[in-house]
Amino acid sequence: MTPEILARITAARAARDLSDLARQEVGTTAGSTSVTERIVRARRLRQMANEYVDLIVLAEGLAGADWAEITRALSRGDAATVEEEYAEAVGEWNALTEAEVVEAGAGIEALDAWYAHHREDHDPDLEKPVADLLNRH
Repeated sequence: MTPEILARITAARAARDLSDLARQEVGTTAGSTSVTERIVRARRLRQMANEYVDLIVLAEGLAGADWAEITRALSRGDAATVEEEYAEAVGEWNALTEAEVVEAGAGIEALDAWYAHHREDHDPDLEKPVADLLNRH
């Protein structure tokens, strides 16, 4: 397993957690909570979404994607600045040992099971969307 694949697995976990929290928020729509509680929960969702974007950018950077393309996708202006913002994280992930990467990537079966449980007809019809990362060349 490579650091790029680990970043994609980590992004899948973040997407799962974001989805679960968003679903829980729908369930609290009629609840009696304070203005502060509702805003804090909404801000947490936004923070999680931003973390997900960062993990996707990290994975693309680890995969060797062109920083100009990443910058355009982020609707940002300067590729050198974007690359610099992610350079430390890319370096840290690239410095992980193979054993650390494998250990951190454990549990992908649970992600695939979560996907299968929550999958709807309009979602990609994949049996093991996360485990399939390990079969990429």
